[in-house]
Parts: sequence; structure tokens; C-alpha cells
Amino acid sequence: MLSARSLFQEILDDDRSFRLFCSIAASGEAQGGWENGRIAALVPESMRHLAPKITRHGADEDKHGRIFTALLKKRGLEPVPVPWETDYTMLLERRGIGLTHTKLRRDEPLGEEDILVYLAHSRITEQRAADQMVMLVRYFGENPEVGNAVKIISQDEDNHLAYCHEELLRLAREGHGPLIQRTLRLCALAEIQIYRQVSLAVMERMGRLLGWPAPKAAALAAGIHGVYGYERLAGWRRMVSLTMPERRDALGGPATPVPAL
Repeated sequence: MLSARSLFQEILDDDRSFRLFCSIAASGEAQGGWENGRIAALVPESMRHLAPKITRHGADEDKHGRIFTALLKKRGLEPVPVPWETDYTMLLERRGIGLTHTKLRRDEPLGEEDILVYLAHSRITEQRAADQMVMLVRYFGENPEVGNAVKIISQDEDNHLAYCHEELLRLAREGHGPLIQRTLRLCALAEIQIYRQVSLAVMERMGRLLGWPAPKAAALAAGIHGVYGYERLAGWRRMVSLTMPERRDALGGPATPVPAL
């Protein structure tokens, strides 16, 4: 029976697919770490109170990249280059979502609106990451090879999502509500398209590595299109809602080190 659990188990069991999966994940997390580090360095003076939290966010992303690299090393594997069509972060930037790398490479302070865009973009992408990690913890939280890693990352993603909700709600109370909602909607509608594009590309690559028959590949592609259809119709609304989290000041301390996996 084709299911998310059986699909990820198949990817986990094969060195080639596991190598690609961890390489894509490690690259994306490392890229997120760099972006947050640059944003923290360029925060405008009026919002310097956010710099430690943005720094913590970036440190967590760097940690996740090291975790995925460590999982590869445990199997004696090296990362592989990430195919461009599976580079979620780069494709979002090309769609004009978030802050461009060109802007982040300049040594010029960002504006307050830039920070709002960063938080809105993060609220969308962290929702995706948090949901994916909840699924992996449900299926593989007790797996001796990856269970500890997915639990650690899932907890961090929950913290990141809580932080985005709290800070965006604070900015909305300061009068930025309409701009926040417009930005969230723009980000969400672009993200679900990019997520479908990347999901199809990743599954196509995995199918080639694992020798999936055409009917299985077609069923997976249909499932991805189905998820997109639901998100395009209604699911995106969940991604733009803002609710004060139970976990307040979620990024108020230093990042935890990478534990032994």
C-alpha cells in the first residue's frame, strides 16, 4: 500500500535516495542559516531587539544542516550536489518571495518593511517545515537511526513558527496589519506553487534512483497535484492566519548544540 510512511521508509532504506534527501535538506538549512545571519547583522536600529532572535533562528538552521550531514556520515556517505529544480529556497527567491541574496550581501541596513517581509516569509516556510517534521516524528520518531534527529529539528521548527506568530502579531498591533496580511497571502500562494514544483522534482529523482514503476510514479505525482489543489483552493488560509502561541519568547535563548546522534 502506498503511504507517506512506506514512501519515506523506502527512501531511508536506500543509500542513494537517503543521500539525496539529506543533501537537499542540509543545503536548504545551511542556506537558511546564512540568510538569518545576514538579516541579524543588517537589522535596522529601530528593531535591534529582534537581532538576538534572528541570530538564534539562523544558528538553529545551521545546526539542522549539520544534523543532516552527520546522518550522512553515520552511513559513510558524502553529500551530493543539490539539483537546481529541488532548491526550494532559491526557487522562492526567484519568485520574489523573501529578501534577495543580492540585498543581503550588501552592507546596508535593512528597512522595517524588509523585516516584516522576512517574518511573513518565515511564517509561511516554517509552517511547511513544522508540518513536515511532525509527520516524520510520527512515523520515525522511534527509529534508531533518525529518530533523535527528527525530534530535535521538529522542536526547533515549532519554536521558529511560534516566534514568527508572536512577532507578526506584535507588528500588527503597531499598525502594520494590512501590509502583513497582503505579504502573507502573496508568500503563501507563491510557496504552494514552488512546493509542488520541488515535490515533483524530488519524487522524479527518487523514482529514478529507486526504480519506481510508471504507475507508482504517476500515483505520487497525482497525490502532489491533489495537495496543491487543496492548498490553492483553501489550505493556504491556514498558512496566513496568526494566533498568539502558547510558547512565548520561543527564541529567547541561545541555540542548543548538536547532540550525539
